[in-house]
Amino acid sequence: MSRASGEQEPRLRVDVLTLFPRIFEVPLEESLLGRAVAGGLVEVRLHDIRGFASDRHRQVDDYGFGGGPGMVLKPEPIVSAVEALEEGTKRVVLLSPAGRSLTQALVKELAKESWLVLICGRYEGVDERVVGLLGAEEVSIGDFVLAGGEVAALAMLEAVVRLVPGVVGNEESVISESFEGRLLDHPHYTRPREFRGAAVPDVLLSGDHGRISRWRREAALEKTRRNRPDLLGDGPPGRASE
Repeated sequence: MSRASGEQEPRLRVDVLTLFPRIFEVPLEESLLGRAVAGGLVEVRLHDIRGFASDRHRQVDDYGFGGGPGMVLKPEPIVSAVEALEEGTKRVVLLSPAGRSLTQALVKELAKESWLVLICGRYEGVDERVVGLLGAEEVSIGDFVLAGGEVAALAMLEAVVRLVPGVVGNEESVISESFEGRLLDHPHYTRPREFRGAAVPDVLLSGDHGRISRWRREAALEKTRRNRPDLLGDGPPGRASE
């Protein structure tokens, strides 16, 4: 994908390697991701791993050595796809349930990169040599298993893109969100003031910004205790993703 002469370079380039590129097409045209791409702040390139298979059947998976159920993604097409990209410093990420947790701290780290390569696993997994040969880091969005890495890649992509400068109009909304500190975000309310007998807390209608700030802090603490006590060190560790 080339840019016209004089067109501004994107702040972040993301290459996605997947067996199912169409999964990404609509999300990349809608909402925040769509605006970031259309505005030239982010460039996302989709690559079909099958296009880098070397045999005439375009085989990308095979049985795992040592036996066991399911198929394993072969190393050759994935490594070839990454090596076919232009020269430059890339951070390569393999979406895998066996990876480290995707936290807001890691999202902020990834958002500082200028070039990310996301590899979407499938089937029983990806040949381990892919990690070593490409220097890839494995990342998981939670303690559960998906059919493939595409949904996980989209979750990571949206989390990262919204932190790219200029993507979110109100920078304050990014700073005050869940996981930016040790607390979840405070409860939010909008019109109507009363709905089916449930009213907006009076303090939010008071106009007293000091009281509102204190209420939000206390409400955020209570929600964190209820939903994610592990963030406060009060419960078993857990993973979360927005």
